[in-house]
Amino acid sequence: MSVLFPKTNKPREWDYRPIYYDKDKEARKDRRLARLHHGAFCEEHEKNMTELRKKKESKLLFWLVLLGLLIIGFYVIL
Repeated sequence: MSVLFPKTNKPREWDYRPIYYDKDKEARKDRRLARLHHGAFCEEHEKNMTELRKKKESKLLFWLVLLGLLIIGFYVIL
């Protein structure tokens, strides 16, 4: 601490941002809450799992086709 010029803290600045009503945002929030209240957790989980399963199957099919094309390509070259 300085003897001649003691440090004083500045007061906090006023930072006020008003909250405006957003009709669309409230509607989205209500739909999400309504979906959660109806016990659709199992249905959502099943839907997510089927989507993941389809993605895995499509990736697997892509890699198998690519592997087959590579094998055929090497067979033709050699």
